[in-house]
Amino acid sequence: MDPLKVDIVVVGAGPGGYAAAFYAADRGRQVMLVERDGRLGGVCLNRGCIPSKALLHATELMREAKELSPARGITFGEPSVSLEKLRAWKESVLAKLAGGISALAKARGVQVLYGRGHFEDSATLRVETSEGQKFFTYETAIIAVGSKPAMPQAFDLGNPRIMTSTEALELEEIPKELLVVGGGYIGLELSTVFATLGSRIVLAEALDAILMGLDADLARPVLRYAEKHFKEVRLGAKVLTMATSGKQIKVTVEVAGAQRDEVYDRVLVAVGRTPNCANLGLENTKVTQDEKGFIKVNARQQTDDPALYAIGDVVGGAMLAHKASKEARVAVEVITGESSAFEQITIPAVVFTDPEVAWCGLTESEARAKGIAVEVAKYPWAASGRALSLDRTDGLTKLVVDPQTERILGVGLVGARAGELISEGVLAIEMGATAKDLAESVHPHPTLSETLMEAAEMFYGTSTHAIARKRNALTA
Repeated sequence: MDPLKVDIVVVGAGPGGYAAAFYAADRGRQVMLVERDGRLGGVCLNRGCIPSKALLHATELMREAKELSPARGITFGEPSVSLEKLRAWKESVLAKLAGGISALAKARGVQVLYGRGHFEDSATLRVETSEGQKFFTYETAIIAVGSKPAMPQAFDLGNPRIMTSTEALELEEIPKELLVVGGGYIGLELSTVFATLGSRIVLAEALDAILMGLDADLARPVLRYAEKHFKEVRLGAKVLTMATSGKQIKVTVEVAGAQRDEVYDRVLVAVGRTPNCANLGLENTKVTQDEKGFIKVNARQQTDDPALYAIGDVVGGAMLAHKASKEARVAVEVITGESSAFEQITIPAVVFTDPEVAWCGLTESEARAKGIAVEVAKYPWAASGRALSLDRTDGLTKLVVDPQTERILGVGLVGARAGELISEGVLAIEMGATAKDLAESVHPHPTLSETLMEAAEMFYGTSTHAIARKRNALTA
């Protein structure tokens, strides 16, 4: 039986894969979208971004009712949590989103095939489906198979009490004593969920700071929250070994040069992610990988094989859904003959902790490390009327500015709903806006968004609601 022919095959239906398939279809190409799971959306929708944010929202309501409402004269009883109903609600959110993606694929004429893809060569894809093997030839393929949680061999005991984010999001139980290994965004977000649900959290981070790479002043409010709500936050702590001990996990930890043995009901390992390149058949193509297994691509998302492109987590870098979606558009534009490249593109990052943290462009610490001269303007949310009315004055808005041109090079926010505010920073950087442009753009009052305007005014020493050193007065 001759293999079927299509213009473009996209392997992987996550935020990068389905975005590529839809964009290519919009441009008149015949597209086959291959997904090994039984539902579209990839890790982000099914086992990552969306379910974690749903749970974070649910537990945020619990924290606000318990910690903030009494001071407003509103009290509630102790919350009663049904994990079964919470899981069902979370699953309903995922099902609606996945159903929407399927409907969009159908409306665009994108063929969807569920099965595991394997490259036979640079022009042929074999797909193992529930109905047997199917073969396709194509002009171009886009690899968007994503990543999976990393599990160090020393921790991989085959014991379900040692979890990755995938298992943690299923919420089978609320462990009384939970060790979280890793102080990155995944570890901190899930620690926030479980701490609110009643777990006693010990967070162990091998480095000397949480959220490495983030400016210390933006990470500080998150650390303060963790130190208040977790049992313990350990920095510079190395988890050496794990072993099954009855219905618990025995863990050997090194803290300040001393080893200690501890037992936990469950352990969550959140130490990064690895690409899903195994059993993909890349050895049958000209695709090359780096020492960590990520596929090598150029700025046009091209691999070393002329017929194959790669996008998203599988190429490394920031493992963010919106980065993958942008790379998808770059790849499709190149395939369809446009001049496009993933260069000088501002990609925002958001950590959905309490408080949230968001940043884009150049950070202050990055500028210092590279010897780039910058000036920094900060506006404390303690001076924000909206933040005060929300009882959330633990925030900060920060601008990183070129002292010569006054162009905004970076924006950072920590505080409630910071993730909803960072897009203005992205636009400012992409448009080459100056601090003056931002300062003179009228923002509605009272809102959290006006902290961006006031931060720009702080740069000139003219903020209405805070005192800052004088710089250059605003001139027309």
